[in-house]
Amino acid sequence: MHIDLTDLPASERYRLLINLVIPRPIALITTRDATGQDNAAPFSFFNVLGEDPPLVVVSMNRRSDGRLKDTTRNMADRGEFVVNLVDEPIAEAMGICALEFPPDDSELDAAGLSLHPAVSVDAGLIAQSPVSLECRVHTSLDMGPERRVVLATVSWLHVRDGLIDPQNRRIRDDAYHPIGRLYARTYCTTRDRFALPGIAYDPVTRGWVRR
Repeated sequence: MHIDLTDLPASERYRLLINLVIPRPIALITTRDATGQDNAAPFSFFNVLGEDPPLVVVSMNRRSDGRLKDTTRNMADRGEFVVNLVDEPIAEAMGICALEFPPDDSELDAAGLSLHPAVSVDAGLIAQSPVSLECRVHTSLDMGPERRVVLATVSWLHVRDGLIDPQNRRIRDDAYHPIGRLYARTYCTTRDRFALPGIAYDPVTRGWVRR
C-alpha cells in the first residue's frame, strides 16, 4: 500500500501517523502563567534532538474548541517550561492531566501530583516524575492553523535517586520503567528489553562480524 498524505484530510493523516510511529516518549509538561497558576499537560509528539546543546522538541495542537492550550500560551508568554517524563506509577495521573480542564482548575490537584521548585526556570518539577528537564524556548514554529512546534534547550536535569549509577552515569534498568504512547488510550511499558550483539564491518570479507 502506498499513501499520498497530501490527498488525505488532517484527521486521517493524524490517525495514520500516531498509529504507525510508535512507541513515542511522553512529555508531561509543566508551565506557570504570569499570575502564578501552574499547568500540566502530556504531549507525545516529543523527543530529545541533541546534546550540544541539549535540545528537546515538542509539537502541540489546539484545544477542541480551537483555543490555544494553556501550555502553548504559557510557553509563548514565559519562554520556559519543564518536561517531566512518565513512568508506570504516574501513568494514570498523566491521563488525568490530558483532560481539558477549565483555566482556573488544577490538573495537578485532580491527578494527585505535587511540585518542587525548579532551579533555572519559573515552572515546577513534578515530584513524582522519575526525570525532569528544565527547558527554555529557543524557536517556535506555527506549522499550520492547528500545530505549533517548539524547539528548546535544556538547562537542568533532575533524576530520581537510585536511577543512575553514580560511578558511570548509566541508567539502572531495573529501577527505571518509563511508558510509551501508542495510539488512542493505548500505551506500552519498557520492561521487555533485549540487546543486539556487537558487530563490526570487515573490509576484507565485505561483511559483518560479531564482536
